[in-house]
Amino acid sequence: MGFFSHEQKAKRGQIYFRKLAVGGVLYISYNTLPGWAAFAPMRHLMTEHSEIIGAEGSGIVSRIDGAIEFAEKLLETNPLFSRANPLVGDRIKKIKDQNRHYLAHEYFNKDWHPMHFATMADWLEPARLQYACSAHFPDHMDGINLTADQQTFLKEIIDPLFRESVRDFMVNQQFRRDYWVKGARHLSALDQAEALRSLRVVLVKPRGDVSLKVTGSLGEATMNEGVYVPILDLLSDHKPRTLGQIEQAVKEKQITFAQIMQAMMVLTGADYVCPAQEDAVISKVKKTSRALNTHLMHSARSSSDISFLASPVTGGGIPVGRFEQVFALAVTQGKKQPAEWAKAVWQVLQAQGQKLVKEGKTLETDEQNLAELTEKAEGFAEKQLPVLRALGVI
Repeated sequence: MGFFSHEQKAKRGQIYFRKLAVGGVLYISYNTLPGWAAFAPMRHLMTEHSEIIGAEGSGIVSRIDGAIEFAEKLLETNPLFSRANPLVGDRIKKIKDQNRHYLAHEYFNKDWHPMHFATMADWLEPARLQYACSAHFPDHMDGINLTADQQTFLKEIIDPLFRESVRDFMVNQQFRRDYWVKGARHLSALDQAEALRSLRVVLVKPRGDVSLKVTGSLGEATMNEGVYVPILDLLSDHKPRTLGQIEQAVKEKQITFAQIMQAMMVLTGADYVCPAQEDAVISKVKKTSRALNTHLMHSARSSSDISFLASPVTGGGIPVGRFEQVFALAVTQGKKQPAEWAKAVWQVLQAQGQKLVKEGKTLETDEQNLAELTEKAEGFAEKQLPVLRALGVI
């Protein structure tokens, strides 16, 4: 949202007012202040360089490269600006490693305008949209983002919108992902508890790949094994369960519902767990999901453009790389062994004159490529295939 012009924002506000029904939810992500305050002047200077100094007709990628090189040379002169804002250099290094087309859209857009949370609230107010909550699960875990003093300070602020603005200063927020509701109504404590206990979730990553470390504004923290291990072990079969069912299953471990909720926030925020659809919905969409996945897996033979497959269980996309998609295609075609899947991928690559690269070196022989692909296929069979089957992907 931070890269729309004021005119575009006004039009969007009118659309939200006219089209969003009462009770409707709007998701907005946007660059925010104060997190971008220090770098905004440098970003403006780099944009000016790409427009004024960049070679005409050279293309946006070349102009962005030139602007980054210019910024690095400027910082080498040790200007007072960089001494007053020492993190600017680190931001330049991060930008240098990012995709140039992403940068063209995100940072070199003439309408790039990071804004305060309060400004967003004011803009959405005529559309009768009220702030609901952050859509980014880790934001809800104060323990990894705020010190004890900061938490106490925030609790003393009664106004919820002003509290969000103050919190942004505490964590130096650079990017927000928020839900806004038209005609928000608050659930009673009982209704909320019942709704949460009926929520279904499913583990979407191999159990062994789940880390108990989580990162917040205060750094890295390790989760309580006594809480997380029983929950993860229960979900390791990748079957959907309600939070109420999880609560009953781990009751003997003295795990409270509040702890289960926090664990779900952490695990969902880390993309280990996803909400699961009802069985009736899963059955209804399974056929179309399979058809879509068959098309995507066939496309993966010649392209790595789409690295997701659809799950009727979650109603969303599951990350699956190009080779893994072709392995999965081979499975659907009746091939049983990893060596057969590897051979199928190698035939596809050979037909296009492609070879694997390992540790920066191209694998030249058939034997080398097949050995590497077989190793990947065996890992796929052991870890990813059971998950994809459980999630209805194949």
